[in-house]
Amino acid sequence: MNKHFSIAQKTGLMFRYDQDLPEDMNAWIQSQLQAASPALGLATSYAKVAQWPDELQPDLSRRASMWRRYRDLKKQQREGKNGQETQAARQANRHENLMRDMDEHKFVQRNVYGADQVKLRFTAFWANHFTIGNTFDTGQMIGHAIDEGILAKLNGSFADLLYGMTTHPGMLTYLDNVWSAGERSEQAKGCARKPNCQAGLNDNLGRELLELHTVSVAAGYTEDDIHAAANVLAGWGIDFGEELPQMRKTAGGTNHWNAYKKRWAEPGSKKVMGQSIYAGRNGLQQLTDFLASHDATIHHISTKLCQHFVSDNPSTYEVDAVKLVWRESKGDLQTIHTKVLELAINSPEVKFIWPMTWLFQVVRLSGATYFKGWEKVHDYDDRLMSTKKVFEELGQSFWSLRQPNGYSDDKDEWMSAEMFERRFRFADAIYRNGKPRQSANEIMDRIGASQQTRALVASVGPSGRDRFITLMCSPELMGLEYV
Repeated sequence: MNKHFSIAQKTGLMFRYDQDLPEDMNAWIQSQLQAASPALGLATSYAKVAQWPDELQPDLSRRASMWRRYRDLKKQQREGKNGQETQAARQANRHENLMRDMDEHKFVQRNVYGADQVKLRFTAFWANHFTIGNTFDTGQMIGHAIDEGILAKLNGSFADLLYGMTTHPGMLTYLDNVWSAGERSEQAKGCARKPNCQAGLNDNLGRELLELHTVSVAAGYTEDDIHAAANVLAGWGIDFGEELPQMRKTAGGTNHWNAYKKRWAEPGSKKVMGQSIYAGRNGLQQLTDFLASHDATIHHISTKLCQHFVSDNPSTYEVDAVKLVWRESKGDLQTIHTKVLELAINSPEVKFIWPMTWLFQVVRLSGATYFKGWEKVHDYDDRLMSTKKVFEELGQSFWSLRQPNGYSDDKDEWMSAEMFERRFRFADAIYRNGKPRQSANEIMDRIGASQQTRALVASVGPSGRDRFITLMCSPELMGLEYV
């Protein structure tokens, strides 16, 4: 594979079939980190690429309002009121008030048509690092967390990213922090005097904050540290469906990304990994700032970045290089990402491509129109699966119910016969239903495919379909070595 496409495969999403190739790839990489990131896509299957309408990208306030409306109509449906029990009414409620399908479809189109392919790859990395699994209500918030909690913060600091994602209502809801009360909080004390009232500390987010998002288990923290972190987090977040008058009363405002329930907070200072954290709302940012600059965090995430972009088994030199710029830049993400990209470009090793990333690359290389436009997001025929089904079939969806540790970068976990067979079926579906604008031979010439890949494709005979499937599922296009 030539330099343009080997770099784009490893660090981006591949150049689209009709896209001019940059003369200077190093300059292109730098420009990618500064690129604008509008949500691009198609209104209908063969429309021109355009920006998504603002009304299809609601802010958190609007999403919460839609969620309250959805729940109200669901209640009417259960009670058989106002015609809400009909199939048409139930479907209309889902389409008009739930954001999962539209957000997931926007994510797909953005990755297929976006010009900021390197930023989108980093967005996917961090969206996996800060996993928010779909617990139904979080489905209303995941898209917002990816767009505003991650992509919008890629050129800031890791400390800001960590604090923003820790306090995002999607994360607070996913890990049950919205119902966590400090053991000595006013809420817990008052609840103890009431029948059928429950209020207790939930350490889910405190645990994942340490184990997955920052220092990792290698730091040697204790259960007491987890408990203390959970107490720092107590009081943060509120039920996304809370009515606004009650939210104002409970959290002092209606901003879900800043919802702090003082009555639920644990009084007094706490100590996490030897660091004294003061009481009150500001204690959480003190904790996340401390964890963001901790040596164990820097080592843990530098290793993850290298494993994702550089090599399945990065060298000590490569990890140390990222750690050095992390410390020197005080966690500046653009500086960190620049070093990771430099190492990825200079590494001679191939890098296995996630199924999700591979799908985007196949569609971009071939010019296929595999996904419907936003005007048809809820209208699928037998030839095209819904975006939700596409990702579930691939075994990788940011909108699925998944574990907090995210999807693995270890290729051995994706190497089963079943997972390969799924790629074959998708390559076939893209060829038959997506109407690729480039043949296998044209794609191979454009990317500078290896002689091994050319021989493999030639071995299946003259069928355009068979050659396309073989090329897209070849080791070279999946980031694997020939054996």
